[in-house]
Parts: sequence; structure tokens; C-alpha cells
Amino acid sequence: MSAQPEPASNETAEILARGPWELERVKAHWRTEQFEPSPAYSEAADAAIKGLRDRGSPSHDGVAARLVDFRLEPDGIAIELQPLRWALRLVAGDASRSVAALCVTRSADGRWLAGRRAPWVATWAGRWALGAGGAVDLGESPADTLVRELGEEWAVSPERVRGEALIALPHRLVMFVGQAWIAEGEECNVTPDHEHDEFAWWPRDVEQWPPEAGEALSRMARWLSE
Repeated sequence: MSAQPEPASNETAEILARGPWELERVKAHWRTEQFEPSPAYSEAADAAIKGLRDRGSPSHDGVAARLVDFRLEPDGIAIELQPLRWALRLVAGDASRSVAALCVTRSADGRWLAGRRAPWVATWAGRWALGAGGAVDLGESPADTLVRELGEEWAVSPERVRGEALIALPHRLVMFVGQAWIAEGEECNVTPDHEHDEFAWWPRDVEQWPPEAGEALSRMARWLSE
């Protein structure tokens, strides 16, 4: 499932840590004990999964990552994670610090890969999104998630990729944001998966983006271009 910045609200996202970091400088440590939500949160997660299935989504529940803590290190970051139920990220207003990775993807000449999300997906259904993203799998480093999701969603591998930031969204979803560049000419080999029904390469200059980009994506791209 893809992860993208949520539409603007009265609250703003909090930058917990800012890179850039080379991927080998992103260290992940997993606790063995799983996060236990309250009964009310478990019920809300059950209802959210049922809602997805009722609208034709093949989504299934599973185990993902929850942010426990992090610390900055020389030229890198160490992230402490623990297992939690994937569906908790769907609880309205409180995702229990579930962790998702977002791999903003660019061509060699700086254009931005954008895809329109299929109507059945869990997040940003029917909306345009940048690059690839999704949940951090059990035992996985968020840095590795960036590369894995790019391959799964777009069938390409990056020529170079780096971690950019750890961000907490207002509804308590934590995003590990990375930026990747694919080799010259590889943009022709991009093939969307079933989670996208359309895609495009938006101009390098964010000011030239189409209206469907919206403010949230434009703001993120400007920030990454700084």
C-alpha cells in the first residue's frame, strides 16, 4: 500500500529528523514485543479493513512497523521499531505511529514520477501521488523499503537513492521519506502496478506542474528541491 502526504489540515506535519543520509547510514533495530492497541483501536481497525473489502480492495491485514524512538548519529540515523498490526494505520485520527516509507522518484534530468492511485486502495484513492511507498515490513529497514517499493510499484531500480527525512503527520503516521533517481533512459521502462491507473512524468520545475498535483505534493517537491 502506498504512503503519501495527507491533504492539508489545520495541523502541520512535524519534521522529526532531516538528512540527507546514505542508505547504509540508516540503521533499524526491531524490538521483539508487538505493540498492543486498546480494544477500541482494534475494533476501529477491524471496521477499516471491512470497509476496504466492501469496496473491492484485495487488501489484507498483516504486521508492519511502529516507531518507538530514533537518534541521530554521525552522518546517519538509528531508528527503533516494533511490530504492530498493519490495519492500525487506518484508524481515523491516530495511526499509532505506524511507519511508512515514501520513495519520491525522479528521472536523470530531474522530472518527477507521479501516479494516480486506483479507486480501491487504502490511502489517496483516486488521487495523484509521487513515486512509490508503503508499509515497512517486519524486520525491514525503512531504507530498504524505499528500493523495494519502487521495484514493486514501478518495476525499476534506482541508480542512486538517499534518505531525506523522518516526518510525523498530524494523524500520527510516521513517514520515512527518500528521494531516488533512475538512470538516464530508464523512465521509458517504468511500468505501473495494479495500485495505479495512470502515470506521468511531471516537469522538473514544480511551478509547471498540472493542477491535479495539488498543494500537498507541490509543497513536498519544493521542500525536497531545497
